[in-house]
Amino acid sequence: MEENLRFYSYIGEKFQLKQQDIRTYSPLALAYIGDGVYELIIRSILVGKGNCPVNKLHRKSSSLVKAELIHNIMEDLTEEEKTIYKRGRNAKSYTTAKNATMIDYRTATGLEALVGYLYLTEQMDRLLILIKTGLSRMGEETWNTKNLQ
Repeated sequence: MEENLRFYSYIGEKFQLKQQDIRTYSPLALAYIGDGVYELIIRSILVGKGNCPVNKLHRKSSSLVKAELIHNIMEDLTEEEKTIYKRGRNAKSYTTAKNATMIDYRTATGLEALVGYLYLTEQMDRLLILIKTGLSRMGEETWNTKNLQ
């Protein structure tokens, strides 16, 4: 198996961050970092598929609904991953969904918490496998950029 990417440790070393016990993080803190990591992965995929106008890239990345992705990978999650997802989904958030139902918003928060957890525990291989599986099950036409140009 490929060597796991240690991006989080690398950042920690460069900025002299103390190692933290990830299990003590709130689900919303995990979701906060997970949202950024998920966006970076999706944007990297889209940009890596070819150059096109930024507004089209943004529309495409916005169309990749997190709630749909989590439903496509739920059967593949370990018990630990399901627990992290559920903690994120059930967390009391004091913000409201702008363009989604509350159910979709909470589902997305659960996925973001799982992404954040996998990132912070440096399980990038696992994270990328789950996202690739979810996107594949959504159908390549939902995330392919060929039709954007």
